[in-house]
Formats: sequence, structure tokens, C-alpha cells
Amino acid sequence: MAETGPTRIAEDQLRAFVERIEKLEEEKKAIADDIKDVFAEAKGSGYDVKALREVIRLRKTDRDERAEREAILETYLAALGMA
Repeated sequence: MAETGPTRIAEDQLRAFVERIEKLEEEKKAIADDIKDVFAEAKGSGYDVKALREVIRLRKTDRDERAEREAILETYLAALGMA
């Protein structure tokens, strides 16, 4: 006998959540592959991929927060005799 009522609804909802997550995971993988391809293209054009990643990371950071991090880094480097 087939289930009906709240149990069936919960199963359908659970299945829908799982399927949506799976679809998003597939999309995320495709996007990651696209990003990898762009980095490879940039590298092929002579750009330093590590530097590009750093630029992208820094662009995500608020200007004041970035300045604070840089000041702390300079302080640490000076304390270690590296500045």
C-alpha cells in the first residue's frame, strides 16, 4: 500500500531538497571548471596565477580592513627583522 498524508509529503519534500542540492553542486562544479580554464588562459598569456588569486582576494576585502591587515603584517615583519 502506498504511503499517503504527512509521511508522503515529507518524503517528497526531502527528495526535492536533495535533487535541488545535487543540481546546485553540478552547477558549482561547472563554474569551478570555468574558473580553472580562465586561470589557465591567463597563465598562457603570461600572467602569474598566484598574483591574480591574491588580487581577487584583495578586491573582496574592504579597503580599511585591507589597510589594517597590511599594517599588522608590516609590524610583524619588522618585529622579525624582515622589513
